[in-house]
Amino acid sequence: MHELHGQAAIITGASRGIGAATAAELANAGVSVILAARSESDIRHNAQMIRESGGQAEAVTCDVSKYKDVQALISHCESTFGRMDILINNAGVIEPIGHLATSDPDVWSHAADINFKGVYFGLRAALPLMQSQQKGTIINIGSGAAHSPLEGWSHYCASKAATAMLTKCAHKEVSGTGVRIFSLSPGTVATEMQVLIKASGINPVSQMDESDHIDPRWPAKAILWLCSEDAVEFSGEEVSLRDELIRKRAGIEI
Repeated sequence: MHELHGQAAIITGASRGIGAATAAELANAGVSVILAARSESDIRHNAQMIRESGGQAEAVTCDVSKYKDVQALISHCESTFGRMDILINNAGVIEPIGHLATSDPDVWSHAADINFKGVYFGLRAALPLMQSQQKGTIINIGSGAAHSPLEGWSHYCASKAATAMLTKCAHKEVSGTGVRIFSLSPGTVATEMQVLIKASGINPVSQMDESDHIDPRWPAKAILWLCSEDAVEFSGEEVSLRDELIRKRAGIEI
C-alpha cells in the first residue's frame, strides 16, 4: 500500500471501533490522518497513540449532523496537511432502539441526521475540493440493515438505505473525474454498538453471540484496500465483507 504514502485522510466516528482501527491502519500505510468525533478525549488518545507509533495524526471534534462542523473539518485537513485525499464517512449511531409507535421524534430524527445527513454533509464538503484536484476517495460505511428491515431499527435501516442510494447517485455525478466513491458493508463488528444492541434484546441481531462479530481491523483493512488502485473496479458499488472474494482481495485472512 505504498501508493497511499503521503496522502491525507479524514475518518469520522474515530473515537473507537471501525473508525479508530481505520485511522491506525491508514497511518501505518503512511497516510496523515485526522480523527474526528464528538468525544474529544477518545480521539485525542487515539491520535497520540498513532503519533507514538511514528504516524501523523490530529484529533478534531466534529458533530457530523452540523454542516459547519464538517466544512471546518475539511478545511482543517487541507490547511494542516496541504491536501485532502480520503474521506471515511464512518460516524453512526444505533440508538434509540425501539418501536416506531413509542419513538421520540426528536431523538429519532437526530439519529437520522447523523447516519444519513452526516454522510451527505461529508460528500458536500469534500467533493468540490476532490473534483478540483481530480483525485480523491470517499468511503461510506454501509450495512446489511439497508436491505433487511429489522424490528426496532427503523431509523438505522432507513438511514443506511438512504446512504446506499446517495452513494450511487454521487458515483454517477463524479464518474470520470478521478474521484471514487464506495460503500462498505462490514457485517456485524465487535464494537460498542453491538453491546447496545445486545442490551436491547430486540430482533435477532441482539441474540447473536459475541464470537459471531468480526474484529474492527477487518473493515479497516478493507478500507485501506478500497483506497488503493486495486479496488478501482468497485467504484460506485456496495462492497460487502460477507463476500469471500472481497476479503481475499483486501488481504483479510480468517
